[in-house]
Amino acid sequence: MWIILVLIYGILKGIRDIAKKKALTKSGVTEVLFVYTLLAFLFTIPTVGIFNGASLSVPGKEMGLIAFKSFIIFIAFLCSFYAIEKMPVSLYGVIDLSRMLFAMILGVFVLKEVLKGTQIVALILVAGGLLMLKYKPKAVRNGTVREEKISTVIYILAFVSTFLNALSGMLDKILMRTGNVTSGQLQFWYMLFMVIYYGIYVIVTKTRINWKGVLSNPYVWLISVLFVIADRCLFIANGYGASRVTVMTLLKQVCCIVTIVGGRLIFKEKNTLQRFICAAVIIAGIVISVL
Repeated sequence: MWIILVLIYGILKGIRDIAKKKALTKSGVTEVLFVYTLLAFLFTIPTVGIFNGASLSVPGKEMGLIAFKSFIIFIAFLCSFYAIEKMPVSLYGVIDLSRMLFAMILGVFVLKEVLKGTQIVALILVAGGLLMLKYKPKAVRNGTVREEKISTVIYILAFVSTFLNALSGMLDKILMRTGNVTSGQLQFWYMLFMVIYYGIYVIVTKTRINWKGVLSNPYVWLISVLFVIADRCLFIANGYGASRVTVMTLLKQVCCIVTIVGGRLIFKEKNTLQRFICAAVIIAGIVISVL
């Protein structure tokens, strides 16, 4: 059951990335981010009381870490939404796999984890798969197939987003190791902080939110619902005693396949075969790392 739940998480994450790009064709980045986060938080509230019967009381130190984690995700989401808006979703899906690379690096330098030989090989494969994205197929080089030009800034935003997501994942490990925070408490407070951060961002940037337009955007509702359901699946999967973090890490990567297929079928994106090959090399590295 936990394997099925993690696969559902990965599939929904991929669908969510596709829905984000569709949502951004109808509404602005800030509008979508604020309203989608607010809706997701409101959907979360009725479920808080049943998360292991946990109360909302969290020690001050852990609350500070949750606030910091939320700020990191706040920045990560801004970067990812701007990147998804400007680049093919299939390309973003492959770049998103780089969080495994960043997670390993953070594990070594922050958590003092020791890399094994297989993990070093995995790092090389992940880095190699990402570098392969720079290769242009012959049809593109000859001008037979036109490829959308993407600025360096957009690539940087995509990689910053994946790095910050990896950093957030490391903070999750630190928070859960303390034993003072449950998954339910973590989800509630981090979603609340996110709403506050985006609310402040809207005020500071003087962004006008077209509530009627955003709330009538079906993709905003879709990504809000998928966000809550996907997280719930992951929390439940983590609750199974037989669940293995290494296997879960691998299963989550199904989201990349979903974004590549979705990019081809829905957005008619080009060069998806090359991205499949790059993703295959990166996933091979992830497989080796979890052996």
